[in-house]
Amino acid sequence: MMRQTILAATLMVSAISVASAQEGVTTGAATGAVGGAIVGGPVGAVVGAVGGAIVGGIAEDNHKRFHTYVVEERRPSYRYDRQVVVGAELPEEGVTYYEVPPEYGRTEYRYTVVNDRTVLVDPRTHRIVQVIE
Repeated sequence: MMRQTILAATLMVSAISVASAQEGVTTGAATGAVGGAIVGGPVGAVVGAVGGAIVGGIAEDNHKRFHTYVVEERRPSYRYDRQVVVGAELPEEGVTYYEVPPEYGRTEYRYTVVNDRTVLVDPRTHRIVQVIE
């Protein structure tokens, strides 16, 4: 059983490493796979790896620099009456979205500030895809 868990985690991390050139994805996938394997065995490893890899988001090693950039830009904070979490859908009107400068990673997502927290949002669905702490 433990071999299957390790094998599943290794295969998933390898697949994500090959499929993605985004920095930080492999680290997130590996962390998610290990955590998932501990909790849910081989299936947990696969689910954890996918959840740990924020494809197209801001790499973890850029979080602080990007957050500092957003603070220095003094973007207004949108007041949202719900939790600011991944998957939350922001309203179509009233929220301003900004391009992520290329030095923080290439991404199709836009950023905004919600309840004083920096978030990446899918501009097509208005869903939060990453919260930058």
